Amino acid sequence: MTISNDSRSRIKKIFEPIALGMGRLGLTPDGLTLIGFGITVAGAALLAAQLWLAGGLVVFIGGVFDMFDGTLARATGKVSKLGAFMDSVFDRWGEAIVYLGIIAGGVLAGSDPVAILAAAAMGAAFMVSYTRAKSEGLGFTAGTGMAAVGVMPREIRLVILSLGLIAAGATANLTILAGALAIIAIGATITVIQRILHVRSQARSAAISTTK
Repeated sequence: MTISNDSRSRIKKIFEPIALGMGRLGLTPDGLTLIGFGITVAGAALLAAQLWLAGGLVVFIGGVFDMFDGTLARATGKVSKLGAFMDSVFDRWGEAIVYLGIIAGGVLAGSDPVAILAAAAMGAAFMVSYTRAKSEGLGFTAGTGMAAVGVMPREIRLVILSLGLIAAGATANLTILAGALAIIAIGATITVIQRILHVRSQARSAAISTTK
């Protein structure tokens, strides 16, 4: 399953009235980025305290809240390279802190599978982001094209992780969380491979074009 850029645009349109409302309250896109990051950090702290249900809900809210900054920037004509940079950096930072919270909670709960799989999921998730950033930096798949390549983009990871956390907390069964983390680790690894092959295909096409 993938999320096309058209689907992303439709989803962001849904959040546009809320984002504009926040803008009318005096909040800026960068301010929303920082607020979303703060919510995510709070969720990670709850996870480290083994409050899986509450942490899962807060992490999900932080992830959804993150949609507001870019939406507000586009709706108000305040899109900037600095804003895009800040958004990406705090997204990755927040994701790392969430996984670290899960690792800490897993260790304290005596669940080695949760801690190990959380580390694996974090590494795979970061490789997904890195392949996109590196490919775009080298001139491949400009714009948001790479975001639609692969089965496990950030939005899908957020949903699977949040559901795993909430279900694990509601049932007091960390095996569910371990399963969700395994799905993310495997799916993100597949996504990395898909993106490598996508860039390889582009590179070959470009090489053929230059030899004609």
